[in-house]
Amino acid sequence: MDPLYKPEGVEARWQETWEDEGLYAAEPGSDRPSFVISVPPPNVTGELHMGHALNASIQDLLIRWHRMRGFSALWQPGYDHAGIATQNVVERAIAKEGLTRHDLGREAFVERTWEWLEHYGGVIYGQFRRLGASLDYRRERFTMDEAYVRAVLRFFVHLYRRGFLYRDNRIVNWCPRCASAISDLEVNHTEVDDHLYTIHYPLADGSGHLMIATVRPPTMLADVAVAVHPDDERYRHLVGKEVIVPVAERRVPIIADDRVDPEFGTGAVKITPGHDPVDFEIGRTHGLPELTVIGLDGRMNEEAGDLAGLTQAEAEKRIVAVLRERDLLESAESYRHSVGHCDRCGSRIEPLITLQWWCEMKELAVPAIEAVQDGRIRFRPERYTKVYLDWMESIRPWCVSRQLWWGHRIPVWYCPDGHLTAAESEPATCAECDARDLSQDEDVLDTWFSSQLWPFATLGWPDETSELAAWYPNDVSSTDRGIIFLWEARMIMAGLELMREIPFHTVNIHSTINAPDGRRMSKSLGTGIDPMEPIERYGADATRYGLLKNSSTQDVRFSYGTIEEGRKLANKLWNASRLILQHAEGIASSAGPRDLEERWILARIEATRAEVEGAWSEFEFATSMDALYHLTFDDFCDWYAEAIKPRLYSGDREAAATALAALERLLALLHPVMPHVTEEIWSQLADRASRLIVAPWPEADLRYADEESALDRVQEAAQIFRRSGVQVELGSDDERRIFAAVVRPERTRADGSREAELERLRREVARAEGMLANERFIANAPAEVVDAEREKLERYRRELAILASGENG
Repeated sequence: MDPLYKPEGVEARWQETWEDEGLYAAEPGSDRPSFVISVPPPNVTGELHMGHALNASIQDLLIRWHRMRGFSALWQPGYDHAGIATQNVVERAIAKEGLTRHDLGREAFVERTWEWLEHYGGVIYGQFRRLGASLDYRRERFTMDEAYVRAVLRFFVHLYRRGFLYRDNRIVNWCPRCASAISDLEVNHTEVDDHLYTIHYPLADGSGHLMIATVRPPTMLADVAVAVHPDDERYRHLVGKEVIVPVAERRVPIIADDRVDPEFGTGAVKITPGHDPVDFEIGRTHGLPELTVIGLDGRMNEEAGDLAGLTQAEAEKRIVAVLRERDLLESAESYRHSVGHCDRCGSRIEPLITLQWWCEMKELAVPAIEAVQDGRIRFRPERYTKVYLDWMESIRPWCVSRQLWWGHRIPVWYCPDGHLTAAESEPATCAECDARDLSQDEDVLDTWFSSQLWPFATLGWPDETSELAAWYPNDVSSTDRGIIFLWEARMIMAGLELMREIPFHTVNIHSTINAPDGRRMSKSLGTGIDPMEPIERYGADATRYGLLKNSSTQDVRFSYGTIEEGRKLANKLWNASRLILQHAEGIASSAGPRDLEERWILARIEATRAEVEGAWSEFEFATSMDALYHLTFDDFCDWYAEAIKPRLYSGDREAAATALAALERLLALLHPVMPHVTEEIWSQLADRASRLIVAPWPEADLRYADEESALDRVQEAAQIFRRSGVQVELGSDDERRIFAAVVRPERTRADGSREAELERLRREVARAEGMLANERFIANAPAEVVDAEREKLERYRRELAILASGENG
C-alpha cells in the first residue's frame, strides 16, 4: 500500500471497476429478498446540489448495506423531463440564434429539445458516479422514453374514464415569463416591499363611504364586491347595500363572508375573483361575476380600458393619481408582505382564471390517508406523518395542464362540435359523433403527473413484467420535505389507484442543508455550494461521511468541519491498515484473541455493528457516524493498533491473524459510508473471496461481548494523565501494559498534582449535579444538552473514583 492515501485516484478506479464488473446490478427473479429505493428522478437539465448529495449518500448507504446483507438491491436511476425548466433552457439557447419556439413550430422545437438533451442533458449522473452512488446505471429510465410515455397516457385515460379529470375555468398560478400555469407547490413565497393604499369606496346611496386597503390598485378595475366578516359589528348594518368602485365607477354589493380577515386593513376588503384565489372562492360561493383586467403577459388587458397595454406599475401610478385628484386616497404607506414567485424562473406569479385540466383528488386521497393512518406506510421522522395527513385531508383539485410544448401532450382530441375523446393513441373518429376532423389538445401534463408513476412505470407497467413482479412494492423513498406533496403523496395515491398496493413502506425525510450563514442554499442568492468542491478537495468518502454526520431530524448548516473529519478518518484507517498488512504477509485472517485488547476490539466491533444496524433501520445516520468514527479512530487505530504493535513487530502470526479478522469486520461496517477507501484496503487482503461491495455483512458475534468495557479504566486513566499529568494506579498487568503501549508516559513529564485534579473533579461533579437538579434547566434546555451534561457527570464520577482509589491504594 502507498504510504499516503490519495482519494482522487482510488475513487475513480473503484467507481469504474464496480460498474464494469456489474456489481451495481440487480436481477429480478432471484430467490433473495428484495430491497428497492424509489429515488426522486432528478431534473434532466440539472446538476448535483448539496441536497442531492446528502440524499444520494443516504440512499447509497442503504443500498450497499442491503446488498451486503444478501438482498437483491435495486436503486433505479433515471430522469424526469422537467417540462418548464427544460423548455426555458432550450428557448434561451435558440434565442441566441434570434429565434423563438414559435418561429420553429412545435414539432421542430421538440426535435431541437431532444438534440439539446443529447449534448447537455444528464450531467447529474456523472456527478452521482463521482460520489460513489451505486445505482444500477444499466437500467436508466427517462419520463419521455416511449415505454414511459405509454404508461403516462394510460394513467390519464384511466383517470378520465373514472371521472377524476375535467376541464374548468378556475384561478391558477400563472407565470407570465413561462407562459404557463404552475401548481401551488411550485410557488415560492418571498417578502417584497409594496405600498398599502387605503381608498374611499363611496356608498351608492350617498350616505358615506367604506375605506378599503389594497396593495394592488390596478385590480380595482375588476372588483365585483366588497366583503366584510359577518360578525364584524362595524359593518353589519351595511351588508346588502352597494358601493361604487372608484375609477371603474361600477356599483357592487357589500356581502358578508367568514373568510374575510377583520384584522386586515380596515376589515372591509375588495373582492376580485379574477385576480385572487380567496376572492375566487368567495365569488363562486356568492355567484359573483369573474372579471379580469390583467392579461397572460402580466400587462393590463383590453378590459382595463384606457390602461390597456400598460405594465401594472404604470397602471398603478395612473390610478393613484386619479384617486388623489378625486380626494379618494386616505393613505399610502410602506408595506412588506409575502408574494408568490415562480420556482423555475423567479417571476412574480399572477393569479388568473384560465381554462385548464383539473384532477379531483379527494377520492384518490382516501386510501392514501388510510395507508398512513393504519401504519402500512410510515414517515421518518414521525412528525412528518401529521404534515402529510393535514395536507391530504384538505387536498384541493390539482391543475395538471401546462401551456408548454415539451412534455406529455394531453391525449384528448376535440371535434368541431366540441366533443372530447380521450385515448392513448390518436383516434380516427370522435367517440361521440364519429366526426373525423379532430384536433389534439395543445397543452402538456404537469411533470409531476408522470413522476408519480416512477415506482412502477420504471419496472414496466402497464405490462406485467418480471421486474414489476419482483420489485413492486418498493421499500423506501428518501427525499427532502419540499416534495412530500409534489411527489410522495402523489406516488402513494397513484400506486394504490393503479396497483392496489402501497408503493413503499417507508418515506425518509432527510434534513435540509442550509448555507453556513443559515440562509437557504441558492445559486441566485450566491449561497450555494457545489458538492463537487468538497469532493475535489477532500474526496467522495470524506464528503459522504461529513454529509451523513451533519444529517439530523432538523435543518442543518453546511460545514466543512465534518468533511475534514471524514478525510482524517480515511487517512487514519489507511495508516492503521498499512501497519497490519505490512506484518501479515502470507497470513490468513482468523480471530483467535489471546490478549485483553484483542477480545476488547472484537467486542467493540460487535457492539458498534448492533448500534449502526439499529440506527440505520430507523434512518438515523448522524449518531451512527459518531459511533463508527469512535470505533475506527479511537478504539481500532489509537488503542488496539497501538497496543498490538509490539506483537506485530515481533512477528507474532496469531496477533496478525486476529488483526486481519478485526480489520475485515471493521471495513465491512464502514463500507456503506466510505466505500472507496474500504474497498481499496480490502483489495490488499490476501484471502478475500469477493469485492467488498458484495461481501457478506458481518454476522452477530457475541463471544467476547463481556469484554466491551474492559479498557474503560485504562482509557479514563489516559484521559486523566493527558489532561493533568497525574498517573493512576491500574489494577492488572494487562491494563498497565496497554496503558504503557498506547500512552507512552515516559515521553511526557508526569508532574501533575493528584490533589489538584481530585479537587477539580469534585467541583465538576458538584456543578453538574447542581445543573441536573435544576428543574428549569431540565425543562427548558434541549434534550441533547441535558444528555450531554448527564454524560459529563458520569465521566467525572468515574474519573474521580479512579483517582480516589489510586490515592487510597
